[in-house]
Amino acid sequence: MPALIRAALLTVLAWALLAACKQKATASQCDQLLERYASLVVLEKFPDAGPDRIKTEQEHEKNEARSDDAFKNCSSEVSRAELECAMRAATADALEKCLE
Repeated sequence: MPALIRAALLTVLAWALLAACKQKATASQCDQLLERYASLVVLEKFPDAGPDRIKTEQEHEKNEARSDDAFKNCSSEVSRAELECAMRAATADALEKCLE
């Protein structure tokens, strides 16, 4: 492959990767992130809780998080890479570190 074509392909690939890195989380993804965070927090705080208690506490955590400025700005602040990291996190603290 000629060097000029290879350079052009690499440039296009680099721009595509850069664009993907700058994409922000969607509103739906932010909702999924909130669900994940609430689940992690509740399971850490109440490891022996029954299903009703877990559901009640998760709703409480989601309501509290929704009032936080960081969550309100999720779709304009959280990158796809941060979102992917957060969704893989095993603990609430790890999730928060992904978003720092």
